[in-house]
Amino acid sequence: MAAEYDDDYEANDDLIERLEGLDDELIEARAEALRQSLADYELEDDDAELLAGIQVDEHGNEYLPALPVVAIVGRPNVGKSALVNRILGRREAVVEDVPGVTRDRVTYKAEWLDRRFSLVDTGGWEPDAKGIDRSVAQQSEVAIDLADVILFVVDAKVGATATDEHVVKLLRKTKKPVFLVANKIDDASHEVEAAALWNLGLGEPYPISAIHGRGVADLLDAVMAKTPEISAVAKHEIGGPRRVAIIGRPNVGKSSLLNKSAGEERVVVNELAGTTRDPVDEIVEVGGKLWTFVDTAGIRRRVHMHQGADFYASLRTSTALEKAEVAVVVLDVTEPISEQDVRIIDLVLESGRALVLAFNKWDLLNTPELEDKERRYFLEKEIEKDLAHVAWAPRVNISAKTGRHLDKLVPALEEALENWDRRIPTGKLNAFLTELVSEHPHPLRGGKQPRILFGTQASTRPPTFVLFTTGFLDPGYRRFIQRRLREVYPFEGTPVVVNMRVRERRKKK
Repeated sequence: MAAEYDDDYEANDDLIERLEGLDDELIEARAEALRQSLADYELEDDDAELLAGIQVDEHGNEYLPALPVVAIVGRPNVGKSALVNRILGRREAVVEDVPGVTRDRVTYKAEWLDRRFSLVDTGGWEPDAKGIDRSVAQQSEVAIDLADVILFVVDAKVGATATDEHVVKLLRKTKKPVFLVANKIDDASHEVEAAALWNLGLGEPYPISAIHGRGVADLLDAVMAKTPEISAVAKHEIGGPRRVAIIGRPNVGKSSLLNKSAGEERVVVNELAGTTRDPVDEIVEVGGKLWTFVDTAGIRRRVHMHQGADFYASLRTSTALEKAEVAVVVLDVTEPISEQDVRIIDLVLESGRALVLAFNKWDLLNTPELEDKERRYFLEKEIEKDLAHVAWAPRVNISAKTGRHLDKLVPALEEALENWDRRIPTGKLNAFLTELVSEHPHPLRGGKQPRILFGTQASTRPPTFVLFTTGFLDPGYRRFIQRRLREVYPFEGTPVVVNMRVRERRKKK
């Protein structure tokens, strides 16, 4: 039975017509009845928060406020991960007596005084770091940019180092609340060591012992007093240029694309693959709008095996992708679509960014320079086979070198970003689910049939839906729901995520 809902299943129904025929008041009444019926099921605390957290603005648009972000930064081996574990009340972050164990930024959901917030653990920050330490430093800098409140952790027993002084300069530039955390103060007799950190000019040091928990509660009380209810950074700033990451494997024409878009030579372009080493942010006017383009170093195959510049360039690419809102993946049409190309596209999907596919060097197809005279035919076959999972991504055929069809890139970017931000009203979502399931119910499993009790959109960027169900939905059936969502609503250019929360009926007392 499961096969009937696998990826090649085509539904022959009039779902769109039936949804268009429904009355808006009926839709809302149905959704409210479904929401009320959840009271008969064992819900968890965050279920209630999800259901209650959806708000409606003055235009009638629904949105879910973003949790405030608290970032923990500092040089290696000062106890940042130990502090994360203490705040979470469980051992989540890796703690080891070796500097630099935490390489990347890791985000956790935390709670204090009935306030929930996102806690970001970062790698150690070194000012003149080279190699892996440099990428760790970049992660910390991004964390500072994307935080509402910053905890700067210093090893009070060691005292302020030259590196700490450098971090202080970085932190002074931010207008955000910064808490100076003097760690490894295990008892009152060591508090004099914390007092010495007043000299850093960041205000009062908070003496704590992350390992033993001493002073952490007082620190968190103070942090919560300065933490906003809703994040000011975990959402796009209205009116700011949208951020576009140009990514792809080496030598597919990423720098040429940026240069042609900017109308001048901004980035060194060389026939040698991998000329670009650092991400270059450029605010460029294209199609009458300002965009922030991030040109990145090419991603090489089997990155973890590479040493030196290519390895770190790939890490910087990941950072640029995380800072971006939409990714333009550049593919060279004169070469077969490779495993590398597919992996790069999968990186975009994993990051949850909007996606546009730019097929570059299109002017070279069917020209004497191209040895394979049937390349266009084989390219279409490769796209059908290797890129079927992103058939929803806008596709632009361009020549970055000559500027051919570059004007088509902007509408594709705008479409992808608009859909990345799209929210489906709760009433309409549940009407869609009700009509879909009545026509195509989930197959029986062991004599039982999982039911969808209620659905809600938990977030945008990308659109993420949560379904409350009575049992586990087959992956094939979830993909079926995703495909039908795309048929009914415009989601071109954005991933669509469908998650489940399986809940059991309350036992009668």
